[in-house]
Amino acid sequence: MSEYRIVDLEEEKNELGKIEISPEVIEVIAGLATTEVEGVYSLRGNFATDVAERLGRKNHGKGVKVELGEDGVKIDISVTLNYGVSVPEVARNIQNSIQQALQNMTSITLDSINVHVLGIQFDNGEEAPEQ
Repeated sequence: MSEYRIVDLEEEKNELGKIEISPEVIEVIAGLATTEVEGVYSLRGNFATDVAERLGRKNHGKGVKVELGEDGVKIDISVTLNYGVSVPEVARNIQNSIQQALQNMTSITLDSINVHVLGIQFDNGEEAPEQ
Protein backbone atom coordinates (compact mmCIF):
# COMPACT_ATOMS: atom_id res chain seq x y z
CA MET A 1 0.00 0.00 0.00
CA SER A 2 1.36 3.38 -0.89
CA GLU A 3 -0.34 5.24 1.93
CA TYR A 4 -0.01 4.31 5.59
CA ARG A 5 -3.39 4.55 7.25
CA ILE A 6 -4.52 3.23 10.61
CA VAL A 7 -7.74 1.48 11.55
CA ASP A 8 -9.37 2.93 14.65
CA LEU A 9 -10.93 0.25 16.83
CA GLU A 10 -12.62 2.66 19.18
CA GLU A 11 -14.27 6.01 18.52
CA GLU A 12 -13.34 7.28 21.96
CA LYS A 13 -10.21 6.87 23.97
CA ASN A 14 -10.54 4.46 26.84
CA GLU A 15 -8.89 5.17 30.16
CA LEU A 16 -5.62 3.61 29.03
CA GLY A 17 -5.41 5.18 25.55
CA LYS A 18 -6.23 4.57 21.92
CA ILE A 19 -6.00 1.23 20.08
CA GLU A 20 -4.80 1.32 16.47
CA ILE A 21 -4.11 -1.47 13.97
CA SER A 22 -2.12 -1.07 10.77
CA PRO A 23 -3.72 -2.28 7.49
CA GLU A 24 -0.63 -4.45 6.95
CA VAL A 25 -1.58 -6.41 10.07
CA ILE A 26 -5.06 -6.99 8.62
CA GLU A 27 -3.45 -8.21 5.38
CA VAL A 28 -1.29 -10.72 7.25
CA ILE A 29 -4.22 -12.04 9.33
CA ALA A 30 -6.42 -12.40 6.23
CA GLY A 31 -3.61 -14.08 4.28
CA LEU A 32 -2.86 -16.61 6.99
CA ALA A 33 -6.58 -17.33 7.53
CA THR A 34 -6.92 -18.01 3.80
CA THR A 35 -4.00 -20.44 3.62
CA GLU A 36 -5.65 -22.54 6.35
CA VAL A 37 -8.73 -23.21 4.18
CA GLU A 38 -8.81 -26.61 2.51
CA GLY A 39 -8.79 -26.34 -1.28
CA VAL A 40 -6.62 -23.21 -1.45
CA TYR A 41 -3.41 -23.84 -3.39
CA SER A 42 -1.89 -20.38 -2.98
CA LEU A 43 -2.49 -16.66 -2.74
CA ARG A 44 -1.72 -14.64 -5.85
CA GLY A 45 0.24 -11.45 -5.59
CA ASN A 46 1.39 -8.99 -8.19
CA PHE A 47 4.70 -9.09 -10.06
CA ALA A 48 6.59 -7.17 -7.36
CA THR A 49 5.52 -9.51 -4.53
CA ASP A 50 6.37 -12.56 -6.67
CA VAL A 51 9.88 -11.23 -7.37
CA ALA A 52 10.44 -10.33 -3.71
CA GLU A 53 9.30 -13.80 -2.66
CA ARG A 54 11.73 -15.45 -5.09
CA LEU A 55 14.53 -13.41 -3.55
CA GLY A 56 13.71 -14.97 -0.18
CA ARG A 57 11.50 -12.30 1.33
CA LYS A 58 8.38 -13.83 2.88
CA ASN A 59 5.17 -11.85 2.32
CA HIS A 60 2.21 -13.08 4.37
CA GLY A 61 -0.02 -10.32 2.97
CA LYS A 62 0.53 -11.49 -0.61
CA GLY A 63 -2.68 -11.50 -2.65
CA VAL A 64 -4.57 -9.44 -0.07
CA LYS A 65 -5.74 -5.86 -0.59
CA VAL A 66 -7.26 -3.90 2.30
CA GLU A 67 -9.31 -0.74 1.81
CA LEU A 68 -10.48 1.36 4.72
CA GLY A 69 -13.90 2.93 4.31
CA GLU A 70 -16.55 4.67 6.36
CA ASP A 71 -18.65 1.48 6.62
CA GLY A 72 -15.72 -0.69 7.66
CA VAL A 73 -12.87 -2.60 6.09
CA LYS A 74 -13.12 -4.02 2.56
CA ILE A 75 -10.85 -6.96 1.75
CA ASP A 76 -10.04 -8.30 -1.72
CA ILE A 77 -8.19 -11.61 -1.80
CA SER A 78 -6.76 -13.29 -4.91
CA VAL A 79 -6.23 -17.06 -4.84
CA THR A 80 -5.42 -20.13 -6.88
CA LEU A 81 -7.49 -23.18 -5.94
CA ASN A 82 -6.79 -26.89 -6.24
CA TYR A 83 -8.41 -28.74 -9.14
CA GLY A 84 -11.62 -30.60 -8.26
CA VAL A 85 -12.81 -28.44 -5.35
CA SER A 86 -16.14 -26.65 -5.25
CA VAL A 87 -15.20 -23.06 -6.05
CA PRO A 88 -18.25 -21.45 -4.35
CA GLU A 89 -17.78 -23.60 -1.23
CA VAL A 90 -14.07 -22.84 -0.90
CA ALA A 91 -14.72 -19.12 -1.51
CA ARG A 92 -17.36 -19.10 1.27
CA ASN A 93 -14.96 -20.93 3.56
CA ILE A 94 -12.29 -18.29 2.82
CA GLN A 95 -14.76 -15.51 3.68
CA ASN A 96 -15.77 -17.25 6.92
CA SER A 97 -12.17 -17.96 7.92
CA ILE A 98 -11.10 -14.34 7.39
CA GLN A 99 -14.17 -13.00 9.19
CA GLN A 100 -13.62 -15.24 12.23
CA ALA A 101 -9.88 -14.52 12.41
CA LEU A 102 -10.32 -10.76 12.21
CA GLN A 103 -13.23 -10.76 14.66
CA ASN A 104 -11.31 -12.84 17.21
CA MET A 105 -8.04 -10.94 16.87
CA THR A 106 -9.09 -7.34 16.19
CA SER A 107 -12.89 -6.79 16.57
CA ILE A 108 -12.78 -4.77 13.33
CA THR A 109 -16.04 -4.13 11.46
CA LEU A 110 -15.89 -5.70 8.00
CA ASP A 111 -17.74 -4.19 5.07
CA SER A 112 -16.99 -6.97 2.57
CA ILE A 113 -14.64 -9.83 1.77
CA ASN A 114 -14.31 -10.36 -1.98
CA VAL A 115 -12.64 -13.56 -3.19
CA HIS A 116 -11.07 -13.52 -6.66
CA VAL A 117 -10.22 -16.97 -8.04
CA LEU A 118 -7.43 -16.37 -10.56
CA GLY A 119 -6.46 -19.93 -11.37
CA ILE A 120 -6.81 -23.65 -10.78
CA GLN A 121 -3.80 -25.81 -9.88
CA PHE A 122 -3.73 -29.31 -11.37
CA ASP A 123 -2.16 -32.28 -9.57
CA ASN A 124 0.76 -32.44 -12.03
CA GLY A 125 1.93 -28.95 -11.03
CA GLU A 126 0.54 -27.34 -14.18
CA GLU A 127 -1.70 -24.33 -13.74
CA ALA A 128 -4.77 -23.68 -15.88
CA PRO A 129 -4.24 -20.64 -18.09
CA GLU A 130 -5.98 -17.41 -17.15
CA GLN A 131 -8.32 -16.08 -19.81
